[in-house]
Amino acid sequence: MASGTRAKNVQGECVMLAAEVPAEDFTYGLITPVFAFLMAVVGSALGLRCTTRALSSERNRRPGWLALGALAIGTGIFTMHFIAMMGFTVPSMNLTYDLGITYASLAVAVGVVGVGVFLVGYAPRSNLTLAAGGVITGLGVAAMHYMGMAGMDMAGVMRFDTVTVGISVAIAVVAATVALWFAVNVSGFAASLGASAIMGVAVTGMHYAGMAAVSVHTHGAATTGGGHAQVEILMPALVVPIVVLVFVGLFVGLDPMTVQDIHERMNQDDKDGTGDAGRGGARPAARVEPRATGAGPGAVR
Repeated sequence: MASGTRAKNVQGECVMLAAEVPAEDFTYGLITPVFAFLMAVVGSALGLRCTTRALSSERNRRPGWLALGALAIGTGIFTMHFIAMMGFTVPSMNLTYDLGITYASLAVAVGVVGVGVFLVGYAPRSNLTLAAGGVITGLGVAAMHYMGMAGMDMAGVMRFDTVTVGISVAIAVVAATVALWFAVNVSGFAASLGASAIMGVAVTGMHYAGMAAVSVHTHGAATTGGGHAQVEILMPALVVPIVVLVFVGLFVGLDPMTVQDIHERMNQDDKDGTGDAGRGGARPAARVEPRATGAGPGAVR
């Protein structure tokens, strides 16, 4: 462990400058990253399914599906983050979490992702709309991560490398945009699974890129002992989000429409010119057949 450097402050007193201490992201090996990625994929799969289902629904039913999609994606992000954080330890100090800030990060994730999916759900369908939705959704992923990190309490200071933070946000934005494009434009089970996996990569990749930006520093001599993963703290915090994902999964599972049905309806709406009617566009005027006059089978008498 690195030792601090002694220096004198303005009063001439001898002080210990902040020294970097080692931190571990994979205390349990691949167990936490694999489970975290799977939870991100599950949340993304449910959220993207709800989003595409909303696009095939009538206007009055669309908000419910979009809200459910935002809830699933935001909860998946939150669950992924804190499962991964079970593997984060600093051998020289104990880690705790402020549950108020922790749950506030969940609300931020759901809220920001909600803005992104509602934009996709109501704006005219275009690449620009998907790009804007992807940017907002990716920023929601990043906001949840860094707010969740802000809720961590330790006997030290976390510092972040600005360049690596920027890379982590870019990963989230790009992958979220690609996932939304796949979910809206490509039909079939394989495409839906691929979109969910891409979104899972966005969330997981952003998390570990963000963690690579972190360095932990302590003032004076580091505390001895501690360093235990806070499983006993994080598991209770994850109970509610996991129950939410189960609820969304059951709700989606009871929906009689298949992925193929949803995309067929969306494609049919586009062919009929009504695909954007519920997202701000005007429904085309109904064609009026001329009334028959005079003699004949269709004459009006």
